[in-house]
Amino acid sequence: MRRAVILLSGGMDSATTLALALREGFETHALSVRYGQKNSLELERAPLIARILGSASHRFASVELAVPGASALTDARIPVPKELPDAPPRSGIPLTYVPARNTVLLSMALSYAEALGAQDLFVGINAVDFSGYPDCRPAFLEAFETLANVATRAGVEGSLFRIHAPLLNMTKAEIVRAAVALGVDLGSTLSCYDPDPGGHPCGACDACRIRARGFRDAGIPDPGLKSGNV
Repeated sequence: MRRAVILLSGGMDSATTLALALREGFETHALSVRYGQKNSLELERAPLIARILGSASHRFASVELAVPGASALTDARIPVPKELPDAPPRSGIPLTYVPARNTVLLSMALSYAEALGAQDLFVGINAVDFSGYPDCRPAFLEAFETLANVATRAGVEGSLFRIHAPLLNMTKAEIVRAAVALGVDLGSTLSCYDPDPGGHPCGACDACRIRARGFRDAGIPDPGLKSGNV
């Protein structure tokens, strides 16, 4: 059985990605990263999700990306942007972008994979219904895979790494349907940038609005609304 490392945030997309990797027959090793994000409640869901889905292991890693003024997700002084549910998408890269976050997280996953002897990395990046982050695009993933295979001993010795982003070209509605078909407990996932201390979603940040639209378009009720874990 091939091993794979999966970046698991505790949100719907990463949980679905883990389920897809398991369906493909991988022995999965989930990695969740604390990087100084204000919302730590999402990460608290990751061990439960990994256990429910049947990941071979789950571990946390830490890195400090909370540079003052860099992002609304890491700086308590910068409020998370919020809009009415049906407001049109904003243009440009939003304040919730964390500089080079996915580059750092994938690098950590790459290091873990090489140590495990795994050649496959899974990440729940989506480039259709997303906030417009530059590190959620196909060009980024292609460039990182090239980097992985010239920056590691395994790569230069011929054990090439593959970056899998199975949700990359899916709409959020398609992701919802896939998650339901795979038996993902979506009520256990959390997708809000700014939940209250009890884990209740704000309903107005990009993550909440995109998730709500996905469930609406899929014609499926969001179980997270009942549990308060959206």
